[in-house]
Amino acid sequence: MPDMDVALKDAMQIDGALGAALVDYNSGMALGIAGGGKDLDLTIAAAGNSDVIRAKLRTMEMLGLNESVEDILVTLNDQYHLIRPLTGRSGRGLFLYLVLTKARANLALARHHLRQIEQGIDI
Repeated sequence: MPDMDVALKDAMQIDGALGAALVDYNSGMALGIAGGGKDLDLTIAAAGNSDVIRAKLRTMEMLGLNESVEDILVTLNDQYHLIRPLTGRSGRGLFLYLVLTKARANLALARHHLRQIEQGIDI
């Protein structure tokens, strides 16, 4: 099973990847980062997207939905932002965050690869 650094490197191999992070959504802290840069501050994005996942989970609880979040997609003009909660026992409270450029990304393949990475990650 890959560790965090290997998982983030694997995520960066997805076509169109601009940045990836492993995030604790309770604190908003990025535990690991790959990619990003001056135009994509992954530490700020990690904190902001922690709010997104917490809001979704609260809403599902208020609605009485007995479901789990597979992933959350935010579509911007030029980018896709994928948020995928970890489902393994060791990953509870964590999510993978992947930013893709729309011009190069195949969203279906990116979701498939991110699912494989999430299922194999060992924290």
